[in-house]
Amino acid sequence: MVLKKSPCICVRHKEAESVRKYLRQKLLLRDDLLLKKDSECVYFPILSIPNELKSYSVTTSVFEEKERIPASYKNIAKVPETLRGCLPSSYDVIGDIILLKLPTPLLDYQKEIGNALLAVHPNIRTVCLVDAVAGELRTRKTTVIAGERKTRTVHTEYGLSFNVDVQETYFSPRLASERWRVAHLVQPGETVIDMFAGVAPFSIMIARYAKPSVVFAVDKNEEAVALAKENVLQNRVVDIVDVLSADARDLEHLVPRKADRIIMNLPFSAHQFFSSALRLAAHRCIVHYYDIIKDEKLQERIEFLKNVGDELNFQLSDFSIRKMKSYAPREFYIGIDITATKHADVA
Repeated sequence: MVLKKSPCICVRHKEAESVRKYLRQKLLLRDDLLLKKDSECVYFPILSIPNELKSYSVTTSVFEEKERIPASYKNIAKVPETLRGCLPSSYDVIGDIILLKLPTPLLDYQKEIGNALLAVHPNIRTVCLVDAVAGELRTRKTTVIAGERKTRTVHTEYGLSFNVDVQETYFSPRLASERWRVAHLVQPGETVIDMFAGVAPFSIMIARYAKPSVVFAVDKNEEAVALAKENVLQNRVVDIVDVLSADARDLEHLVPRKADRIIMNLPFSAHQFFSSALRLAAHRCIVHYYDIIKDEKLQERIEFLKNVGDELNFQLSDFSIRKMKSYAPREFYIGIDITATKHADVA
C-alpha cells in the first residue's frame, strides 16, 4: 500500500455525492487517490479549491494511492523485445475466461503472457491457450496457462446469461450483435430451427426478444445439449425453445413442423447441410447462413447453394451478404440472409 498526503475537502455524507460530481466535472478531484470517510464526513482529495466550495472544511490528510492497471498487457508481458511485436492484439473473452491463440515463437512464454492478461483484466479468472475449432462437435484443444484451472464459465450479453464450457462446446462472443440482429428480424408466430445451436445463444435470444411460436435448438454435441437445456431454463424460455440432441441431417422426421426461419451457424461446413435445411423449410423460408470462405470462392459458393435449391424446387433470392470479420488474409467470416421460396408448381 502506498500512502500520499493531499489537500482535501471534508463533506458531510448527505452532500457527498453532489460535491463529488461537481469536483469530477471541474476536473478537480484527484483520480490517483482513493477517497476516505469516517462516521460524519467523506474526504475528497483535490487538486485545488474552487471558490464555490470554500465554505467547506479544507484540510490535509493521508490517502491510499489507487493501484494502477497497465493500459495493455503488451506493456508488461515478460517476453523478449524482439517478440513483443508478435503479441496478439485480439482475443476472445467468454465470461471470466480469455481464449488466446499464440504464434509458435511465443509458445515458450505462454505463462508470462497469461499472467500479464490477468494483471490488466481484474474480472478475468482464467486464461486459456486454444487451437482452432475442429471436428463435427466443434470443439478445440484448450490449455489453461494462467489463473484458475477451469473451462466452464457464465457469459452474459443483452441481459441473457449462458453457461459455456470453452473446451467442450463452441461459443463465439463476437456474434452477439448478429444474434441480436437476427432476433429482431423474427416475426410473431414463426417456427425457427437453429440447426447447429451449441449452447443455444441464437435460440434463446430469439425466444426472449421476439415472439416465435417455437424454436428448435439442435446439436449433436451432448455437452452442448446439456448446457443448452440449462440455459433455456435459467433464461426462462423453456416454453418456447425445444432442445434436441440430433444430427442436423436427421431432422426431417424429428421436427414436427416446417420452418419459417433456419439458422445455419456452422462455418466451413454449412454448405454440406444446405439440402437438409431446405427439406425442413416452409414454402417461404428465411435462411441465415454462415460460412468462412475466401473472397474469390464466394460467388462459387453462392452458385452451389442455388443449384441445391434448384434440385429441391426452391428458388433462392434476396441474397444479403455481410463480411462480419476477417478470419485470415482474404478469408472472411460471412453471413448471408437468403429467401428460399418453393416453386409454385410443386405441391
